[in-house]
Amino acid sequence: MTKAATQMTAQIIDGTRIGREIREEVRLDVEALKRQGVQPGLAAVLVGDNPASQVYVRNKIKACENLGIYSREIRLPGETTTQELLSTVEALNRDEAIDGVLVQLPLPRQIDEPAILLAVSPQKDVDGLHPVNAGNLALGRKALTPCTPTGVLEILRREHIALAGSRVVVVGRSNLVGKPQLLLLLQEHATVTICHSRTRHLPQVCREADILVAAIGRPGFVTAEFVKPGAVVIDVGINRVSGDLLKGILAADPSLVTQYEKNHAENKEFVLTGDVNFSSVASVASAITPVPGGVGPLTIAMLMKNTVQAARLRRGQ
Repeated sequence: MTKAATQMTAQIIDGTRIGREIREEVRLDVEALKRQGVQPGLAAVLVGDNPASQVYVRNKIKACENLGIYSREIRLPGETTTQELLSTVEALNRDEAIDGVLVQLPLPRQIDEPAILLAVSPQKDVDGLHPVNAGNLALGRKALTPCTPTGVLEILRREHIALAGSRVVVVGRSNLVGKPQLLLLLQEHATVTICHSRTRHLPQVCREADILVAAIGRPGFVTAEFVKPGAVVIDVGINRVSGDLLKGILAADPSLVTQYEKNHAENKEFVLTGDVNFSSVASVASAITPVPGGVGPLTIAMLMKNTVQAARLRRGQ
C-alpha cells in the first residue's frame, strides 16, 4: 500500500446507499399513486447506437421496472432527422400515459439538439433542461430540476452537511450541472462561487470552500492544493481513462490501482475516475464522494423522483 493510501482520513460518502434510500421512497410514492389510479410513466428516446447511451437508457428502464413506473423505450435509427425526432417528442407530449420524456444525449450531429430540448413539454421535462424549468429554478419557483445537481443536494442534506451560511465553490459552469447547482445551493442559503477554466488563481479560490463541488470534466484535476483542510468534497465527474493517459493517472492516484487490476483481469484496459484525485484529496478533506459509487447512483434515483413529481404536478397535486 502506498503512502498516499495510508494517509486517507476523509469519511467516504456512500452514494449507493443514499440512492437506495431515495429509490425506496420513490417506490412507496408510486404505490400511493397507484392506489389513486395513477401510474407514473417515463419514455426514453434513444437515437442511434451509441454504446454508452444504450447502457444509460437500459439502466433507466430497469430502474422504472423495479419501482413500478411504466416505461417505454423508443429507439430511432442514427440517420433520424430533426423533424422526425420532433414528431416523436410531440407525440409523447400528447400521450397521457407518459409523465416524463427523456431524450438521451448526445444526439447525432445532424440533429438540432437545442430544438429537441425546447420541444419537450416543460411539464414532462424530467431532465430539467427546458428554459421554462431553468427559469423557474432561477426565480426560486417550483420546477423539475436537473437530476445530477439535485442528487448532490440530496447527498449534502442526508449527510447532515450544513449549507446555510456555508461557503461553496462549484468548479464547472455547464447547463447540466454547474449552473443549476449554483441556483439550488443559493436556495439553501449557501454562499456560492462558480469557477471555470478561465478563473484566475483557481486553487486559491477553491481553498476558500467549506464544500467543494468538482464538475469540470477533467480526470483527477482537483488535488489537495485545491482543498481547505476539513472541507467536504463532492466529485461529480465521471471519466473513462484508457490508452496513453492510463499510466499517468494510475501514478497520480494510487487509489485507482485496485480498480485497474480488476478491470485488467477482465481484459478491460481502462479505469473510471472522477474530477478529483481521490488519494490526494482524501488526506485533507473531512468527507468525499468516491467515483464510482458517489454522485452517480443519485442521478437515476433523482430521475425516478422527477418522474413521480411530474406525474403529481400534471394532476395538480
